Amino acid sequence: MIYTCTITPSIDYTAYLSHFESGKLNRSEEVYYYPGGKGINVSRVLSRLGLGSRALGYAGGFTGHYIEQFLAEEGIETDFIDTGEITRINVKIKTDKETELNGPGPEINETQLQELNNKISTMKQDDWFVLAGSLSKSIPMQFFKDLANTCNERGIHFVLDTSGSALKELIDTKPFLIKPNEHELGEIFGVAIHTQSEAFHYASKLVDQGIEHVVVSMGAAGAIYANRDQWYTAQAPKGNVVNTVGSGDSLVSGFIASYIDEQDPVRAFQYGVASGSATAFRTDLCEKQDVEQLLAEVKVLPFDKKDVTK
Repeated sequence: MIYTCTITPSIDYTAYLSHFESGKLNRSEEVYYYPGGKGINVSRVLSRLGLGSRALGYAGGFTGHYIEQFLAEEGIETDFIDTGEITRINVKIKTDKETELNGPGPEINETQLQELNNKISTMKQDDWFVLAGSLSKSIPMQFFKDLANTCNERGIHFVLDTSGSALKELIDTKPFLIKPNEHELGEIFGVAIHTQSEAFHYASKLVDQGIEHVVVSMGAAGAIYANRDQWYTAQAPKGNVVNTVGSGDSLVSGFIASYIDEQDPVRAFQYGVASGSATAFRTDLCEKQDVEQLLAEVKVLPFDKKDVTK
């Protein structure tokens, strides 16, 4: 079973306008309401790729019920913990530029933390636990470290997709897979990363620390993949980028789906990049047929370790 966990889910209200002017009345041309949160996105894409999952996390109020209903209609199991608070709404304004207004996440108490811990304690060997998105500041970082350690002890594939100080602090838990972008990778080491060579240098440091698979997304420059024995680059396919929200989550979903099916990390890397690109070319998350159509356009090539900038 694949479990995804979104600590701070949302409803993403996305409005498309030809022009936005602050302080004035603006009228939307198109609007969409989707459940938001990186773990939720992973579950939604996995479903579209033909894999079931169970979405965990914290939700509440009428917005929380909307998220549960939406996911149920897409055939996704949910097992959210009720926060007693209204789940946040994030506003996304799309014009020639992108403006966002994100609400605050929930305050999680000790009882609610224990509820999540109890759910993870029932997971079995070879299950997957995907911890994705921002982690509430009301939760001690040691709680997440303990969750990761539980996964490692039970043989559960722990996938970590967060950022900032949380990502840096949880590196030592040795996740099965992480997927930072080049800026997030640089933040871990306090450097700026501009090239694939530099990205490989620092990705290899993470592999040396015990992370099995490291994928670094680099926007128009594509992505890189590193494990202990293999280094590969992938060039993203060309297309009209409509919406970048969920693209990284789709990459994670594609990697997991392919890895479960074929146990080939390089093929999983290619499929993940195709999934992320397919989402970027749509207003919503990718469909399987979109991914399959792009797969041949994702050129995956080995990278010579001699070319790494140190």
